[in-house]
Amino acid sequence: MPRTPSSPILLAGLLAGAAVAHAALPKQFDAIVPRALPGTPRQWTYASGAAELALAVGVAHPRTRRVAALATAAFFVGVFPANVKMAVDARRRSPALRAVAVGRLPLQVPLVLWARSVSRSAAAR
Repeated sequence: MPRTPSSPILLAGLLAGAAVAHAALPKQFDAIVPRALPGTPRQWTYASGAAELALAVGVAHPRTRRVAALATAAFFVGVFPANVKMAVDARRRSPALRAVAVGRLPLQVPLVLWARSVSRSAAAR
């Protein structure tokens, strides 16, 4: 299978990399967990990392790819509030950090579309 920008293997790699980052650098992720959620931010950090790892495995495997890619699209929508919190919190940070935090917001759209594209490609097989 060719490795194109819509490749499921690249999407799985992105998800797996994010999962590792959640485990290796949890403090950074704890800071963006919306406080309205029950439990501790660390629980949500680890849970989202575990979800990303499960999604990566599902997207990588052809038999589960379609459903896992759809779940990935939903996951990307679901974590959007954390990106909004990051942007709101960045108001008191340097202009560079504010730009990065605000710049992440529209990036969720191509991620959702990428996951949907992987799902559609898997369904067409």
